[in-house]
Amino acid sequence: MASLVLNETGMENCGIDDSFKYNLYGVVYSVAFVLGLATNCASLFVFCCRMKLRNETTLFMTNLALSDLVFVFTLPFKIFYNVNRHWPFGDTLCKISGGAFITNIYGSMLFLTCISVDRFLAIVYPFRSLSIRTRRNAGIVCGTIWLLILGGGMSVTFFSATNQSKTSTTCFEGFSKKTWKTHLSKITIFIEVVGFLIPLMINLACSSMVLRTLRRPATLCQIGTNKRRVLRMIVVHLAIFIVCFVPYNSVLFVYAMVRTRALASCWVERLARTLYPITLCVATFNCCFDPVVYYFTSESFQKSLSTGKCQAMQENTLRSDCPVSAKENTAAVELHTLTSNGKDQGSETPF
Repeated sequence: MASLVLNETGMENCGIDDSFKYNLYGVVYSVAFVLGLATNCASLFVFCCRMKLRNETTLFMTNLALSDLVFVFTLPFKIFYNVNRHWPFGDTLCKISGGAFITNIYGSMLFLTCISVDRFLAIVYPFRSLSIRTRRNAGIVCGTIWLLILGGGMSVTFFSATNQSKTSTTCFEGFSKKTWKTHLSKITIFIEVVGFLIPLMINLACSSMVLRTLRRPATLCQIGTNKRRVLRMIVVHLAIFIVCFVPYNSVLFVYAMVRTRALASCWVERLARTLYPITLCVATFNCCFDPVVYYFTSESFQKSLSTGKCQAMQENTLRSDCPVSAKENTAAVELHTLTSNGKDQGSETPF
């Protein structure tokens, strides 16, 4: 959403100077480029070349890594722009760079939500969800998410363009107050609701129901859930979601109110324009933190990363990649055998 909120036109009457953001962005984007490129390329290598187990969670993770890389590949252009405060790459690349940020931020939230829902189904409804948690359904969900985030990105970049002055060309800046009131405010509200508020509520609801299930000793004994491992996954997942996305989207909402003059206060404007660059930088680092989710969500990913081998045998599929482990559950093994008749056995519970 950088292209939505980096515009300062019409806000000079409060005498606010936020030029510190250029140096801040230059440093943060440089670090994010190096770390994000290394970690996500390594993750894709593991998913595509080393992991023999292909299931719905792996598909969500692969799409999450691709979403991160789309953004990472545009960072060198952003680094150049913020260091030199001049955009020489043309209007088309300016639009692509702005759209890539939206694709990354909201794509990450939606794909992380898919992983959270998949974990919820695997733990709370381990057997009844077997017919739902398939690679085909996961593929449909991923396709829908890409349509949503690309549509949102295109709707924003339609208004994003370079602006030339006598000394330099700017990108991600220059929206008028009229444009904010007529178009960008509505787009911002839609993206905030669909891309942030709904995923946040789903993540919190799924995590709370999983925690409630883990408090039942009889259930844990019956399904053989590794409580400590599941708790670690929930903590890591929610930490990345809340730390990276909640501050940014909260400040973005306030910023949009300021830009449309719904909040006409120099104090609020100063606060929003100071906090926005900071929260955006924190949100940018999500492309570096997402591989942590892969590591804690899939034990197969851990094994593939450390040994170069991924055990795709049926017994390891049940034992290692499932929080709802059926290692000692004869009924679960029989159910797995029955339900995987005619389908890839690796498409079952991934945790």
